[in-house]
Amino acid sequence: MSEERFGEFVVVRRAGDGHVAELVLDRPKAMNAVSSAMARSIAGACAALSRDPGVRVTVLTSTHERAFCVGADLKERNALSDADLLKQRPVARAAYGGVLDLPMPTIAAVHGFALGGGFELALSCDVIVADRSAVVGLPEVSVGVIPGGGGTQLLPRRVGAARAAELIFTARRLDAAEAADLGLVDQLVDVGRDRDEALALAARMAANSPVGLRAAKRALRLGHGLDLPSGLEIEDAAWRTVAFSGDRAEGVAAFNEKREPRWPGE
Repeated sequence: MSEERFGEFVVVRRAGDGHVAELVLDRPKAMNAVSSAMARSIAGACAALSRDPGVRVTVLTSTHERAFCVGADLKERNALSDADLLKQRPVARAAYGGVLDLPMPTIAAVHGFALGGGFELALSCDVIVADRSAVVGLPEVSVGVIPGGGGTQLLPRRVGAARAAELIFTARRLDAAEAADLGLVDQLVDVGRDRDEALALAARMAANSPVGLRAAKRALRLGHGLDLPSGLEIEDAAWRTVAFSGDRAEGVAAFNEKREPRWPGE
């Protein structure tokens, strides 16, 4: 297991061949509340992961036993002047955008509280695995703001506009079972199993072509919400990036030779 620390509150771990990276929120004394320093660390870690072609899947996890992430650090926010808050905004956006823009598939492993910006970090991932202790929600309007880490855009893409409006406007929290029923999380697992199950899912994904995984993610993300002909053009452009790749040649050869592929990643 290798570890690289980004500031005080964020760790990137790699085990085995390093194809699965674990992006760890590590501010347990504050239940992983996202301060400015932590936001910078998240953005820095995501930039490093984005530059690493060996990482095929990233799993977002937390070291806190009772919380994935409780959102923005409101104690810090309370001490900011209006001018300070305006300056802090790009710092916060870089953290959420860093997770959202990771080029490889991403999985959030959620347990305990995942509220506000904490849930928005999970929503920024492609798949959310939650254990039965999870409590999720976007309560920002209850403190006079709005979801500002992508929640107003990402939640409707999961559950539809009307359902997202109800959840955001009421600021209500959902337990894990209701969140799974409504599609706010994708897999519901036993308490304490979110990280293990997310890492196992990541390993299954990482067995596939890294070139194919990244191209498929681009097509999914860029084509979402477009009309069908436009979406098919996005898909075709992504197909062209893999059709003549070493991974495609190796995948076909491995299939015909009835063996496991040895992906060159190019």
